[in-house]
Amino acid sequence: MVTETTITVRDAASRTVDEVLHGLGTSAAGLGAAEAVARRSVVGPNAVRTHHAQPLGVLVRQFRSPLMALLLVASAVSLVVGQRTDAVIIGLIVVASVVLGFANEYRAERASEALHSQLRHRAVARRDGAWCSLDVTELVPGDVIRLEMGAVVPADVRLLSATSLSCNEAVLTGEAAAVDKDPAPVPARAPVAELRSCAFMGTIVHTGSAEAVVVATGGRTEFGRIALALGEQQPQTAFQAGLRSFSMLLAWVAGVLTAGIFVINLVLARPLIDALLFSLAIAVGITPQLLPAVVTTSLATGSRRLARRKVLVKRLVCIEDLGDIETLFTDKTGTLTEGRIAFQHALATGDAAPDGVVLAGLLADEAAVEGGRTVGGNPLDVALWEGAGDIAATAARYRRVAVLPFDHVRRRVSALVEGPEGRLLVTKGAPEAVLERCVGVPAEAGAVLEREFRTGGRVVAVARRPAPELAVVAVDDERDLTLLGFLVFLDRPKASAASALARLAGLGITVRVVTGDNPAVAEYVCDQLGLDGGGTLTGAELDELDDDALVARIADTRVFARMDPEQKERVIRLHRRSGRDVAYLGDGVNDALALHAADVGISVESATDVARDAADVVLLAKDLDVLADGVIEGRRIFANTIKYVLMGTSSNFGNMFSAAAASAFLPFLPMLPSQILLNNLLYDASQMTIPTDRVDDEQLQRPSHWDIGLIRRFMSVFGPISSLFDFLTFAVMRNVFDAGPSLFRSGWFVESLATQSLVIFVIRTRRVPFTRSRPGPLVVAGTAAVVLIAALLPGSPVADTLGFEPLPLGFFAVLAAMVVAYLVLAEAGTYVFFRRMVGTVSRPAPARHERIHRRAARFSHGGPLG
Repeated sequence: MVTETTITVRDAASRTVDEVLHGLGTSAAGLGAAEAVARRSVVGPNAVRTHHAQPLGVLVRQFRSPLMALLLVASAVSLVVGQRTDAVIIGLIVVASVVLGFANEYRAERASEALHSQLRHRAVARRDGAWCSLDVTELVPGDVIRLEMGAVVPADVRLLSATSLSCNEAVLTGEAAAVDKDPAPVPARAPVAELRSCAFMGTIVHTGSAEAVVVATGGRTEFGRIALALGEQQPQTAFQAGLRSFSMLLAWVAGVLTAGIFVINLVLARPLIDALLFSLAIAVGITPQLLPAVVTTSLATGSRRLARRKVLVKRLVCIEDLGDIETLFTDKTGTLTEGRIAFQHALATGDAAPDGVVLAGLLADEAAVEGGRTVGGNPLDVALWEGAGDIAATAARYRRVAVLPFDHVRRRVSALVEGPEGRLLVTKGAPEAVLERCVGVPAEAGAVLEREFRTGGRVVAVARRPAPELAVVAVDDERDLTLLGFLVFLDRPKASAASALARLAGLGITVRVVTGDNPAVAEYVCDQLGLDGGGTLTGAELDELDDDALVARIADTRVFARMDPEQKERVIRLHRRSGRDVAYLGDGVNDALALHAADVGISVESATDVARDAADVVLLAKDLDVLADGVIEGRRIFANTIKYVLMGTSSNFGNMFSAAAASAFLPFLPMLPSQILLNNLLYDASQMTIPTDRVDDEQLQRPSHWDIGLIRRFMSVFGPISSLFDFLTFAVMRNVFDAGPSLFRSGWFVESLATQSLVIFVIRTRRVPFTRSRPGPLVVAGTAAVVLIAALLPGSPVADTLGFEPLPLGFFAVLAAMVVAYLVLAEAGTYVFFRRMVGTVSRPAPARHERIHRRAARFSHGGPLG
């Protein structure tokens, strides 16, 4: 049995194939299943890190918050100065906060774990002498695997054989150019960048194919060592950046108020410890302590909803990014069309026969052939083999000598085959890419192509020439070809796509089609589905435009056709200059650059490895309706988060401002520190139901973004409204009920909780509350429960311990009147604020950091990062 210390990838690179296989205790036939299991028990799974919820880690993170530090300091100071009741109350608040935070964050971690468990990578490996598909985490040193174009290399491997293989190693070296690979040994002690006989975990197969033996897995790979050294911290999304900016705003407000209150209390010659505790309580009280819990609850709830709707996200915070989408660039096949490509017919030119065109198409295939059928291959090849009938048996009479694989620059594949006519070079690919290598093209070929394109057919050209002199195939050999004809395939427009496009338009999302297909085919599909909005731009036309001219053209273009990967990326990158949030939906290796460049990269479960790894979001069904569901859920989460933020900041700011002002003219503290913290905890607990709240349709129709200026203005308008009723309460308690410290604090405690909790029903909607916008049932229940608790506490058995005393019945009549007046005034304020002062809660999308670094190591659960 081999362990990970038997041979290193650097050793393997300089040894012959036979020496490497011997050193790993394997052969070109691969490992047996039993031996692979035994090795995996030694080296562990092929994953750098795993996405398992760690309860202890989640618990420890609850104590890292500055707010928690403030609470612990306040509790310690209270205990030292003999205020044991306050210390116990604050301690209970700490425990409650930790429990609530832990429960919600752990649930979010479990949700993330569940998402990653659905995103798996597969590898083709030889076990017990037969090729089979395995989860990449099951690979062990000694496994023999197959690499194909577009695959992410699943481990550090030594090449056994290769056909025109090149790999993009930017994730390791930073170099964008693909590196050619060859099984020949390299000099000993060569640097990683020169180990041409090896391929490394996390790199991408740019062209060609190969067979290789696994040398190192998991954290022992070159990629794994770097990833583990960098740690697990992920770059921030725009949503997280908005939360950070909001936190900075709160820190500034809390600092100013706290310092001011502390100075006022010292000037009034109040005890230093009382002033300190009161100031700390104000600092904590102005901050929405459970904002992280509300956010994680929203995201966890949203992830479960999205999973039911076949939408998976790489990280929970990416859910909100879905709601920001304003422009969607999407590929055509499988999204706007059915994705079930069927071979229709062959069109012969010159002296060729249709059967000869089909036969040549079968021969020009780089996939493995077993029993007269291809194993793997692209959808067009699969469709051709399925529709070839008896001609497939004829293909078995030919022996493949060499292959020049397809790539997205040449857009063709060539195979050197030997058969009854001798040695032939057969080429198949995009019509214009093949025709440019042909001689004597019949005049009618162009007209035939245009006719098929106009009816939505996907056309592949096939050509050949005798090649007795060739033993291998190079690009220069693709010359002097004779056109045999065309293979016509059909992928019908998807029946549900038209309604899905209309739905996206209703959500304010503009859809653009980006495809490598012929422009006439793409235009036909768009016309069939009613997708309007501009003309067509081809890759050749795009190259003639400078960046400024292209930016102007993008807005008037609905179809970008015959686009190579770099051109797709350029379109996405430049369109982001407009300040609009851009999403890209693609599933091929040629989509990876565009997925990187987009604000939100979207792929599908059946996509190539590199496309799934470059994406933020993975759809379990390639359907625009599924994407629309994700957009709505992202907007719902953001809308509910903003409800909590606007309500919490305005109410907390108003209450703490009232406390600061009251402490300046009252002969006693208006509320004890422990009472402030208890008030804040009860209020925040009631808001834990906000993630379940209903959201008005109009709030889902357009994307909304973090706007710190709006939050600041909202706080400055609604905070004073809240304080106005606090001051009325102060006047009633002092002048009507002649309240001493305990009764005064009891009255204000109940009034502040009632008003700031009930105002949710006003702030949660721009409509008339209850009649035109019904809140979620849990929001109603949570709010009612907190108001009831607040009303009962002053008369409860723990009232004396908490520093309260029973309130007279007349107070509750006054309270009811004040609550009604407050809600009416708040409703009027909301109307004025949003319809006259602001007009909308959205703003132009902020410029975002480029995501190349963020995505370099973005792999799903079954990928290299585990």
